[in-house]
Amino acid sequence: MVKLRLKRCGRKQRVLYQIVAIDVRSRREGRDLQKVGFYDPIENKTYSHVPAILYFLEKGAQPTETVRDILRKA
Repeated sequence: MVKLRLKRCGRKQRVLYQIVAIDVRSRREGRDLQKVGFYDPIENKTYSHVPAILYFLEKGAQPTETVRDILRKA
């Protein structure tokens, strides 16, 4: 099963999150299927690649609650 979830990157005190499509069994920093956007909580910016997100949602991917809230705001 595939999920849309956040993958942490950046450095200490300056975190960024990538929104990725990833297999459920993978860990947070594991290998992702595709990067579909990013979220910057410090500047509250979001970039999302909408066609890729819609593709994975149509194929049955489940977004996590945090990703669902981010996409709802965007």
